[in-house]
Amino acid sequence: MSRFHVSITPEPDSRTTKATRNSQSSLPYSANSGTHLSMSSSHNKYSVLLPTYNERDNLPIIIWLLAKTFKEHKLDYEVIIIDDNSPDGTLEVAKQLQQVYGEERIVLRPRAGKLGLGTAYIHGIQNATGNFVIIMDADMSHHPKAIPDFIRVQKERDYDIVTGTRYAGNGGVYGWDLRRKLTSRGANFIADLLLSPGVSDLTGSFRLYKKDVLHQIINATVSKGYVFQMEMMVRAKQFNFSVAEVPITFVDRVFGESKLGANEIVGYLKGLWTLFTSV
Repeated sequence: MSRFHVSITPEPDSRTTKATRNSQSSLPYSANSGTHLSMSSSHNKYSVLLPTYNERDNLPIIIWLLAKTFKEHKLDYEVIIIDDNSPDGTLEVAKQLQQVYGEERIVLRPRAGKLGLGTAYIHGIQNATGNFVIIMDADMSHHPKAIPDFIRVQKERDYDIVTGTRYAGNGGVYGWDLRRKLTSRGANFIADLLLSPGVSDLTGSFRLYKKDVLHQIINATVSKGYVFQMEMMVRAKQFNFSVAEVPITFVDRVFGESKLGANEIVGYLKGLWTLFTSV
């Protein structure tokens, strides 16, 4: 296993993009450069895990953006939709999308009910055929345009994990009120103070993993709910996996309602204490 360390790769400054575009035509893709990732000698496939619950309005848009991104950068991919019996008909929308994009691109793995984020990832990775796995939210809070940056950074030093960060470089959050921002910042501050995970955005959920790395981390992770993402980074440090960070812009959902409530906050604090006393 590789030594645990974190590298933060800033997004390029858009003010210099036009001046450098022509000179970068042969380089790997970087944000806003207009160029494309060059495929490595070995073929890589990227499996995107999309757990869903009441995302019928967001799902067609995020799938279109994912397909567009992968096609433009000539990357092999599949999107695995793990729907937890959404009452709004998300699964029916997913079936229609499968007809449009094909069964080899849109893989449906529905479940009987809300069984938790952790088990959704386990269910998804069991069906993933890619050697890399991307986890992200289906509500468009995570824009697929960042995925080529994740891949580029991963290739630079063969990182085990690349995680998006809202709290380093020029990353940021848009659409949240002050209470939500303070909650997120406070959660990350307390977790960093108690656990020293070595990443700036412990509660983020936009990440690229080597498949075998994700499988090992998930098997060791015991937390539920929002603590699950946090424990995964703590386990990555415990197992000495290498981690790189890429600044991202997080945008609050357009359709639907946030699933973060008082119960989730209490559960987060309990889970944080459990990790502090057991890891």
